[in-house]
Amino acid sequence: MRRKDREVQSLDEIFDILNRCDTVRIAFQGDKYPYVVPVSFGTELVDGKVIVYFHCAREGMKLELLKANPQVCVEGDIFIRTETTDHGITTRYESVIGIGTCRIVENEQEIKHGLKVLTEHYGYRDYSLDRCRALEYLYVMKIVLDKITGKRNLPTAGDK
Repeated sequence: MRRKDREVQSLDEIFDILNRCDTVRIAFQGDKYPYVVPVSFGTELVDGKVIVYFHCAREGMKLELLKANPQVCVEGDIFIRTETTDHGITTRYESVIGIGTCRIVENEQEIKHGLKVLTEHYGYRDYSLDRCRALEYLYVMKIVLDKITGKRNLPTAGDK
């Protein structure tokens, strides 16, 4: 990372940033170009590894690309604002980037767990998955991140 002064080194802080993201973008390796898609997600920290769950339809570009190469990149960010400085205009933000392996969750208990992690991320802590009729139409996907980094450029104390 070029700007070491903006690097977030603590895994707990990086995980906190990721938890505050509304959406993550997942990059898949395409035939000729990368393919990036925004997804709703949930995340958890297990044995020092960040795990990201998301869901998708049972057919489509994501699945085709994952079958060819399950290695992905995950990006999440929180835009705070732009402002002028002595050097020009800067953006205040927090962000994470992780790389890992994505797979379809096949175990029913883990499917429900992944969906619970996802629904809780959006504030539905008591949502009963028995109400979810879409389970037969979707896959729950799990990404175990092998590496994750964080970066931030927060407003200083004197900033408005």
